[in-house]
Amino acid sequence: MKPVITNSLALPDPVRIERPEARIAVVTLARPESRNALSVSMMAGLHAAITALGADASVQAIVLAADGPAFCAGHDLKELTAHRDDPDGGRAFYAETMTRCAALMQSIIACPKPVIAAVHATATAAGCQLVASCDLAVAASEARFATPGVNIGLFCSTPMVALSRNVPRKRA
Repeated sequence: MKPVITNSLALPDPVRIERPEARIAVVTLARPESRNALSVSMMAGLHAAITALGADASVQAIVLAADGPAFCAGHDLKELTAHRDDPDGGRAFYAETMTRCAALMQSIIACPKPVIAAVHATATAAGCQLVASCDLAVAASEARFATPGVNIGLFCSTPMVALSRNVPRKRA
């Protein structure tokens, strides 16, 4: 059966939903040029997709997948640093970004359907948190995971919260 691509949720461009089988929804991060970095738009699209599919009686499982050479590079650092010239130095945008990220991760945790990460490549920082927030992760042998992002003067400890809930301390 050919996958049905749906845009009925009017999601932002970086997120795509496919229904390869009647009861399965595949939500794809589709910003390969940015290594699927979590921009505000990407997080809004993922949050909307998870929430809508979680409420859809025809869906029994949700798979998170990604296009391109990385699963998810974490937060969109270009978007974050672009706001450093804001009057507050970017603090309000940073706070909004972290609030949206927390809401996205909580929507995955609260979703009544199993959310499965299909990880084909690298997931770092908030991308690793995205995977760890899912109910299950299926990783290719090429997949790599890392909790730290890059050094731009910001520190995000939240990937460790999801990771520590799912991976024993010594294994992490």
